[in-house]
Amino acid sequence: MVKIDLQFVQGLTLEERAALVSGKDFWFTAKVPGVDRMMMSDGPSGLRKQDIDVAPTDVNNSVDAVCFPSSALTASSFDDQLLYRLGHQLGIAANAERLGVLLGPGVNIKRSPLAGRNFEYFSEDPLLAGRMGVAYVKGVQEEGVGVSVKHFAANNRENQRFTSSSNIDERALREIYLAQFERIVKEAQPATLMCSYNRLNGTLNSQNQRLLTEILRNEWGFQGLVMSDWGAVADHVAAIKAGLDLEMPGKGQASVDEIVQAVKEGRLQESTLNRSVLRVLKMVERWGKDVAHPAEYDKEEQHGFARQVADDSIVLLKNTDQQLPLQTGESLAVIGELAAKPRFEGGGSSHVNAHHVVTPLAAAPAGAKYAAGYRLAETTPDQELATAAVQLAKQSDRVIFFAGFPESMETEGFDKDSIALPANQNELLTQIIEANPNVTVVLQNGSVVEMPWADRVPAIVETYLAGEAVGEATWDILTGKVNPSGKLSESFPLRLQDNPTYGTFAKDHDEEDYHEGIFVGYRYYDLHEMPVRFPFGHGLSYTDFTYSDLTVSEEDNDVKVRFTVTNSGQVAGKEVAQVYVANHVSRVEMPVKELRDFTKLALAPGESQTVTLTLPRRAFSYYNVAQEQWEADNGEYEIMVGSSSRDIRLTAQFKLTIGVNPLGTVTEDTYLGDLWNDTDPKVQAALKSSGLYDVLKPMMADKDWVAISANMPLRSLAATGISEEVREKFFQALR
Repeated sequence: MVKIDLQFVQGLTLEERAALVSGKDFWFTAKVPGVDRMMMSDGPSGLRKQDIDVAPTDVNNSVDAVCFPSSALTASSFDDQLLYRLGHQLGIAANAERLGVLLGPGVNIKRSPLAGRNFEYFSEDPLLAGRMGVAYVKGVQEEGVGVSVKHFAANNRENQRFTSSSNIDERALREIYLAQFERIVKEAQPATLMCSYNRLNGTLNSQNQRLLTEILRNEWGFQGLVMSDWGAVADHVAAIKAGLDLEMPGKGQASVDEIVQAVKEGRLQESTLNRSVLRVLKMVERWGKDVAHPAEYDKEEQHGFARQVADDSIVLLKNTDQQLPLQTGESLAVIGELAAKPRFEGGGSSHVNAHHVVTPLAAAPAGAKYAAGYRLAETTPDQELATAAVQLAKQSDRVIFFAGFPESMETEGFDKDSIALPANQNELLTQIIEANPNVTVVLQNGSVVEMPWADRVPAIVETYLAGEAVGEATWDILTGKVNPSGKLSESFPLRLQDNPTYGTFAKDHDEEDYHEGIFVGYRYYDLHEMPVRFPFGHGLSYTDFTYSDLTVSEEDNDVKVRFTVTNSGQVAGKEVAQVYVANHVSRVEMPVKELRDFTKLALAPGESQTVTLTLPRRAFSYYNVAQEQWEADNGEYEIMVGSSSRDIRLTAQFKLTIGVNPLGTVTEDTYLGDLWNDTDPKVQAALKSSGLYDVLKPMMADKDWVAISANMPLRSLAATGISEEVREKFFQALR
């Protein structure tokens, strides 16, 4: 085996080096003397390894593989260990197929419910997306398979995705759209990152040096390879200069020729080319393997795990009067074509040739009767199907109504124009409710759904795209075989118009302006005190949980949060305890609260568990754009612990002292009120030693003038008759 180093790179011909920085045969790296090619494949929810000898780009012509739940559902588990185990299973499958790199996970933020690819992403919240991503990446890579975390960065719409510019202010970029990538890079060291198609603030991401080099490598310390999304490179030479290493899938000989010519003409330095070549070779050395001989692995065992993942992630949204779990002996009507032809996976690059699909109809309890009710491929009602379904509902004790979006409405490549279910489903559901009020709605969808009928049905179950074990997992929840424990990783608004991006999302062909800044998802709804259909973090159980005994203590470098959760119900269950932080001290716009930690607990009836969570300084920080750094300000904060973002059970106020003075440097423009209330001992000492304290005291004590006085800067003291000498003494004492 050759030693891969810079000397080896310099020993290759220019043409060989040029070949290595672009993909070959759609899925491979180039082969050069001493180094074999390496294959990669799509696979965020299961392998989509193509048959390269037959149709390398046909998404429906891939190897038989287990289809796991989509990221929209797995994030609802709020379970790091489950995602870690999922990563291991994906790594086992990829190893068996001799794959070097698995293209996933997708960790972009769900900014708008209209984004066509939301099913492939984890959350609207960067902490949750980052935690799920870290666990996934570690699991895959511990099996000896690399990953490509995507899509870097701010790829939040599909329309015009190759050219549109995501225009984001620096604070929102850092806190919302880059934070999850930063966490994954620092904590999981992914093999590769995949840069997205779009522009970021006007610069194409494939040739964005600030993004790919200054932030990713210089700030975060990324050591891996950066590849492009398929077809994302517009200028290969500019891309390599900016920090892109591998163009995928490459343009054949044209890709080689353009690099060779650029080097010969002096437009690309050989040292810059060699840097990318070395990264490609290091990736192949670390993750590559013999691609000729697939091995066997236990797909039925993986199917069982796919069922478990869905079981632990499905969200019980509503359960009035304990409609669920279903009782034995009741007659069941199963209505909706999605029961027989389920939507269990996403389209495009996440499509899997599923190993063993079990439909909800096939898994239904014995004796359950079925009516299609509607045609999934259509939006207009079919009167004959609808009449039969209504009649069946009248004759049954309970109705399980399957509703959702067809793949044609939400997939990679384009955005949605509505979050309403097809009209024929909504109309039929209204008729069913009138015929029989005991209706449970089971949703199959990739993203947020409007529910105008939500107040009229007693139970709603969110399964998202649940993978090939969709049927088994759905009935596990409905029958109570499994106690649901999923929590929403995104907010469900009452209507599309409530979303912060409404009216502007994908309206401009070339520019996507992120007007809402940091106020994405629940941050926006909380700020505007806006009612939602179901809040972020929401999910019910067949048991009850109580919270108690919250304590908050500051350590040398972090803050410890302790509380107790008790299963106060009659059955075993799992609860996701969520910790939010409210910043009451910083002098910039802040969300009402932000998710800063969570843990999932399994508790028997009557069992209690005391939890201790550690919040680092970053949990209290915002990105200070002027200082180009993360800043945790000392002062008043509130810790909130609850079962969802809108179901807060415990709160505690405390003062942070391990950060910095929120007032910052005292200048001539510092306001008197801020100066008077500053708790910094140095400032207080300077006020008193200079005599300024005695001057300000009566001004701040005068109830008729205190508000006006507080809103005067130091430089305006002369206008009140206070001498320059006192002010200068203060600054001398401060220095």
